[in-house]
Amino acid sequence: MNRSIVKSVSRVAIPVILIGSLGACAGSDYGNKQLGGAAVGGALGGLLGSKVGGGSGQLAATAAGAVLGMMLGSETGKSLDRADRAYAAQTQHAALETAPVGATARWVNPDTGHSGTVTPVRTYQAGGGQYCREYQQTVVVGGREQHGYGTACRQPDGSWQVVN
Repeated sequence: MNRSIVKSVSRVAIPVILIGSLGACAGSDYGNKQLGGAAVGGALGGLLGSKVGGGSGQLAATAAGAVLGMMLGSETGKSLDRADRAYAAQTQHAALETAPVGATARWVNPDTGHSGTVTPVRTYQAGGGQYCREYQQTVVVGGREQHGYGTACRQPDGSWQVVN
């Protein structure tokens, strides 16, 4: 598979998968969180992979995105709990809403030791006047650090929606 396709899928898929996996962690037992993370990650990875590939490479990019998403979603989903999700979501919202470009916002769940960061790297106004921010994100679970990069745009209700 073309390295640029894998790089493109990884660049887009990882933050979406991380955030999607956080949402899949609502179940209280280990197996449900892992399975939910894998399912959400696989679906999002496949969707994003389909957007990257073109022509005969589209099927390969979709498959690669789905596999990568399942692996990342499963690993993240098996470990993050509801409190981790809350810390991550609050930190992400605060960073996107108020942090200057380059300032890193951090979260840590003292009960699990899981942690993460969100760093806005660029702010711009989209064509329709909507404010958007590119950001880098990390999640640390069990000493393993996962990195992501994405873009979120501010919605009329004040929430931030990840757009890629």
